[in-house]
Amino acid sequence: MIEIEVQNETHQSQTRLRFAAVPRIGEGIRLREPDGMWASYDVLDVWYQKAEFGDVWMPYLHVRMTPGEGAAAPAVDPYSDAYAAASYEAGFGGFGGEQQPCRI
Repeated sequence: MIEIEVQNETHQSQTRLRFAAVPRIGEGIRLREPDGMWASYDVLDVWYQKAEFGDVWMPYLHVRMTPGEGAAAPAVDPYSDAYAAASYEAGFGGFGGEQQPCRI
């Protein structure tokens, strides 16, 4: 296993992950998002820097989320009042606009 520092441009974060092989520029990899979901990322850059110990070169990756991957996330919080109001206005909260009597 190769330990690689991954610099995530989308979330402005750095993490160390273990890979079986060093991904190449243009390849896609799957990483876990901060919310726990998996997403696709594109490798933008790969470079090597000399480690602080010995004559070892450590790989680094620069990644960014694949375009369109974040489109699945809702633009509005589904638990907010604005989302509920928009759903009601769209007809999802009623019965076709007419009030139905309660039958038990």
